[in-house]
Amino acid sequence: MKNEIRIAPSILSADLVRLAEQVEQVLAGGADWLHVDVMDGRFVPNLTFGAGMIAALRKLTDKPIDVHLMVVEPEQYIEPFAAAGASVFTFHPEATIHVQRQLDAVKQRGMMAGLALNPGTPFTYAEEVVKDLDLLLIMSVNPGFGGQSYLPAATEKIQRARALLTAHRARCFLEVDGGISRQTIGAAHQAGADTFVAGNAVFGSADPAREVQELRRRCRDAGGVPV
Repeated sequence: MKNEIRIAPSILSADLVRLAEQVEQVLAGGADWLHVDVMDGRFVPNLTFGAGMIAALRKLTDKPIDVHLMVVEPEQYIEPFAAAGASVFTFHPEATIHVQRQLDAVKQRGMMAGLALNPGTPFTYAEEVVKDLDLLLIMSVNPGFGGQSYLPAATEKIQRARALLTAHRARCFLEVDGGISRQTIGAAHQAGADTFVAGNAVFGSADPAREVQELRRRCRDAGGVPV
């Protein structure tokens, strides 16, 4: 896998009244994926989107729709999200009993299977199923709300994640989510991440298209770990 850079603007920070316009802006700026945060008010103390948002985005673009589920029993969402047009289905290992079974079920429905690790979640969860992963997501904030600051300890965790993937010759994406901005994306890329979720940094800017371009430029300037 080449060390390509993927920028995935998070719809959580978009102006939903202007959703189509803002999606068009970030895609014009070169966004690779669109990121959707799904929260159920149980796994995290917030409620957000469901299959309806995925279906709405699918009507706007054929780009990959990267769905991050912060929910209990993510297996309940596999069928409806696949039907709605999700491309990547990422869940937390603490949220389900049979992690490998759910990863396999996600793939059987034609989606990429991802696992998300919170700041306090040990790598053993991912190591046991690393060959089943299409994506490993390192949370650089505690999940639940947008607009949080990047936790400095996340950089070292990204490094360890890259080492884990390299040791197992895993060819999955290494994504980071939380507080990604012009100031933090370079360090995360140098540590080994190749896919970046950015919410407020993109949609809170005066020019979302230009911000996507700037985030990509900051990555290229920083360089990264060959994979």
